[in-house]
Amino acid sequence: MSGERKVTITAIAREAGVSVPTVSRVVNGRSDVAPETRAKVEDLLRQYGYRRRAHAPGDRAALLDLVFNDLDSPWAVEIIRGVEEVAHDAGVGTVVSAIHDRAGAARQWMTNLRARASDGVIMVTSVLEPLLHKELHRLGVPLVVVDPAGAQDLHAPTVGATNWAGGLAATEHLLGLGHRRIGFIEGPKRLLCSRARLDGYRAALESAGVAVDERLVVPGDFYHESGFHGCRKLLGLDEPPTAVFASSDQMAMGAMEALRQHGLRVPQDVSVVGFDDLPEMRWSAPPLTTVRQPLADMGKMAARTVLRQARGEELDTPRLELATELIVRASTAPPAAG
Repeated sequence: MSGERKVTITAIAREAGVSVPTVSRVVNGRSDVAPETRAKVEDLLRQYGYRRRAHAPGDRAALLDLVFNDLDSPWAVEIIRGVEEVAHDAGVGTVVSAIHDRAGAARQWMTNLRARASDGVIMVTSVLEPLLHKELHRLGVPLVVVDPAGAQDLHAPTVGATNWAGGLAATEHLLGLGHRRIGFIEGPKRLLCSRARLDGYRAALESAGVAVDERLVVPGDFYHESGFHGCRKLLGLDEPPTAVFASSDQMAMGAMEALRQHGLRVPQDVSVVGFDDLPEMRWSAPPLTTVRQPLADMGKMAARTVLRQARGEELDTPRLELATELIVRASTAPPAAG
C-alpha cells in the first residue's frame, strides 16, 4: 500500500462505485468479477499505487495473526488448536501473539503486523484500541473477534459461546440437586462472557424463586488463585454456601483447594461446578462437573470466517454463538443433611 496516499480497499470501492468484497476479489485475482468492473478497479489500483500482498497458490491467505491478551490459560491452547487445524488444511501459516496489558504492546504488535503483511487477524478476549481497529480497517486486513471484551460496536465479525445459557444450566443443575445457597465466583467484569454467565446464574435463581444474595457473588479473574480466595471468602460467611459455581475451570480448581484446606469434602460437604471443560477436568479429584465451552470449535469457526473475508466472500452473519453443554461428573451431589 502506498505510504504517502494511504489508500484503502474501502476508498477504492467508494470511488469505483462497487462493494469492498468486489475490490477484494479483484485484488486477490478472483475470476467472478465482470470484465468492465475489473478494468475500472484495476485502473484505480494502478492510479493510487495500491500494493497487493503476496498470497499463497490457490488464492488463499498466506498468514494469519492470532492474538491473545495472554497465553497463561489452558483454554488458549484449545483455541490455538482449532485455528491451527483450519489454517493447516488451508495451507496458511499462523503467528500467535500475546499483547498483555503492557503500555505500547498492542502498538508494537501492529508495527510487526505491517512488517509481515498479515492477511487476517483473530483477536481473542482482547480489548482492541479504536485507533488499532481503525488501522486494521485502513489496511484492509480482515478481523474476527473471539469472545469480544465489551459491547462496543466492533464493525467486525465475532465468535462466542452461549455463556448465558451455560450459566443458567449450571445453576439449574445445582438447584435440581436441592441446593439453595449457591456461591458464584465471577470472571473479569469487563468481559461480556463473564457478565453473561453471572446473568444466567441470576436468572436460574429467580426462576426457581430463590432470592439472589449478593454476598454469595464474589470477584474473580478466571485464574486459580482468585478461585481459591473467592471460595475462602464464601466460606467466611455466617451462612456459607452448600455449592459453588465458578465461572472458569481454573477458578473451580482453586475453590476445591480452598475447600480441602478448610477440611471440607467435594461433593459430600460442598458441590463445585466450573465452566470451560478443559481436557484435564475429567482427571481432577473428583472429576469436575462443568459447562463445556467449545473452545477448539470456536477457533475453527474464527479461522474459517477470517479466511472467507480474505477471499472476499460475503458472510452469512456477523455474530456466531456456539452452544455450551453441561457435563455432569462427580463434583456435584445433593446438599448434606442438616
